Amino acid sequence: MPPKTVALAFSGGLDTTVTVPLLKEEYGFDAVVGVTVDVGQPESEFEEAYETADALGIEHEVVDAKGAFADLLVEAVKANATYQGYPLGTALARPVIAAAVTDVAENYGASALAHGCTGKGNDQLRFEAVWRQSDLEVIAPVRELGLTREWEMEYAAEKDLPVEGGNEGVWSIDTNLWSRSIEGGSLEDPGYVPPEDIYEWTQPPTGETEFVEIEFEAGVPVALDGESMNPVELILSLNDLAGAYGVGRNDMMEDRILGLKVRENYEHPAATTLLAAHEALEGLVLTEEQLAFKSQVDDVWAKKAYEGLLSAPLVDDVEAFVESTQAAVTGTVTIKFEGGQARPVARESDYAVYSEAAASFNTEGLTGGIEQGDATGVAKYHGYQDRLANRVIERAKAATAVADGGDDGE
Repeated sequence: MPPKTVALAFSGGLDTTVTVPLLKEEYGFDAVVGVTVDVGQPESEFEEAYETADALGIEHEVVDAKGAFADLLVEAVKANATYQGYPLGTALARPVIAAAVTDVAENYGASALAHGCTGKGNDQLRFEAVWRQSDLEVIAPVRELGLTREWEMEYAAEKDLPVEGGNEGVWSIDTNLWSRSIEGGSLEDPGYVPPEDIYEWTQPPTGETEFVEIEFEAGVPVALDGESMNPVELILSLNDLAGAYGVGRNDMMEDRILGLKVRENYEHPAATTLLAAHEALEGLVLTEEQLAFKSQVDDVWAKKAYEGLLSAPLVDDVEAFVESTQAAVTGTVTIKFEGGQARPVARESDYAVYSEAAASFNTEGLTGGIEQGDATGVAKYHGYQDRLANRVIERAKAATAVADGGDDGE
């Protein structure tokens, strides 16, 4: 009989390290395959995963998914994807990771998939939204056994498991190409002021400034200061550039899918910069109606992405509209880094829905034979119905006042 095998989404951190023996002790698996998926984490995390997997004596696979993740990030830029004011990052990475783990599981002939997520967070839902489309069993030991971090630490010590808490276990940190999240510990208290050392990608804002030019083709960022780059190269370059000016910090209360409100800290310098540039270019090339409707569509895409449900049929429909708008989103945007902000200060495009001559205060007429005086008729009608309604209301109030005065006189 072949060994009963489970593929585990594996980081080498406390949760997934503790999960390995539990999968054998509590669930009866003979073999655990740890799968670490590269979506842009620092090299130190892979070293930790390698060392931990070796110490645990399990098979270990590393899958390079940076390209697939970057492709999804491009779609996120097109849809201006933010949730409650911050650029989505972890939410976008999880389905990419889940898909890679599924592929490894099938290659090993595994009968199940497992993660180390708790029952309180979003990631359990994002992983399982992908995994439950397969025929494999889904296992969540931390959630199903009701584990706490304190219990995990005690269990790891008892079993002499190779656990390094990362920053002495003070913070829970998740890093990918697009963002870095910091949570847990004292940060769970909304009244706690975080120390500066929680940040790694961003420096404290200073008075210094720098300009960069970003080029887009059909909504896709393709060049930085005239140098063509693939998405991964461009994102890494902007993380360094923008991060040096303190761009892309969020300290916020976030509403999770399950309804819990949590305190989160994020760093996302490249994401903040690219989203600001992309929106600025859209503002130049799309009509007012397109922008208004696309804003609603973008919110739908971001909500489904946050939930880990980008495979939903609705998303296909949403993306079809978004894509139809992006052909015109071609041109350049100049960004000024200053005081922790990435501010668009110039934009150019052959598709600009803009006429300098028409908009200028220094020219008499517009275009197409339209003169300034032609606006007089529009001005007379503008607000006419409101004025009419207000007159009706005033007449009704006056009539009521007279009637009340007459009753008092009697």
